[in-house]
Amino acid sequence: MEHSSGDGFKDREHSFETKYFHDEELTFRVHAKRNHLFGLWVVSLLGYTDEKADLYIEEIIIVDMQRTHEEDVLHKVLKDFEAAKVDISEHRLRKKLEECEEAAKKIIMNDEGL
Repeated sequence: MEHSSGDGFKDREHSFETKYFHDEELTFRVHAKRNHLFGLWVVSLLGYTDEKADLYIEEIIIVDMQRTHEEDVLHKVLKDFEAAKVDISEHRLRKKLEECEEAAKKIIMNDEGL
């Protein structure tokens, strides 16, 4: 059966959509893992353990998912550190978040076999 040129376009369009959704899913998974790793580090500095630590990490993940601004997670943590009298610079927080993102990418890529 011959395919018309329209079928080729539909195939390419479908391939593009599939890749787009896969890339979006990977981005979501990387951000969730990054926020989890970042949250583990944050709770260690705040002195949170057990259920309180778990709830705080979930809160960071939710803040990122609901974000209206890219910086929402950093602003939340900065405010919480200030309230807890944890002295840390915004620069150091940004650096740690970047480190967590790189670690998350490696973890997710290994899970994906990429």
